[in-house]
Amino acid sequence: MSDLTIRPTMKFIKAGAILATIVFLGLEIAYFASWKATLPNWFPIVPPVILLWPASRAFRRQYIKVVISGDRLRYEVGAASKTTRNIQLNKLQDARVDQRVMQRMFNVGDLSIETAGEASRLTIANVDNPQSLADEIMNRAQKGSTA
Repeated sequence: MSDLTIRPTMKFIKAGAILATIVFLGLEIAYFASWKATLPNWFPIVPPVILLWPASRAFRRQYIKVVISGDRLRYEVGAASKTTRNIQLNKLQDARVDQRVMQRMFNVGDLSIETAGEASRLTIANVDNPQSLADEIMNRAQKGSTA
C-alpha cells in the first residue's frame, strides 16, 4: 500500500493571497494617483506588509505534515524545532471530521484522530476531502489490526 501524505489545504491561503494582492494594488494605485501629496514618504512601505499575512500562512502550512506509511501514522510539526509523533495504526480508535459552514462550502474540514493513551487527540486543521481521508485512515487501521 502506498504512503498517504496529508497537509492543510491551500484554498484559503490562495484566497487570502488574492485578497491581499487586491488591497496592495488598491493602496499603491490610490497613493500614486491622489494621496502622494498628503501622505508621508514612507507610506509606500505599508502595502507590502499586507502581503506578509498570506505568506506567513503558506510558510506555516509547509511545516505541518501527516504521513501514513505501512502500519504507522507520523505527525510532524515545526520548522526550526520539530515535533514528531508516531502512532501505530492499530491503536487508532476514532477519526472525526468537524466542518464549519465555510469549510463545508469548500469541502475542507478539521480531521481529528483519537488514539488509546494519554495524549489521545491529534487534530489537523483545514484538510481537503476530510471525510474521505477519515475513511481511508480507518480502513488502513482496520487492515493493519487484522493482519
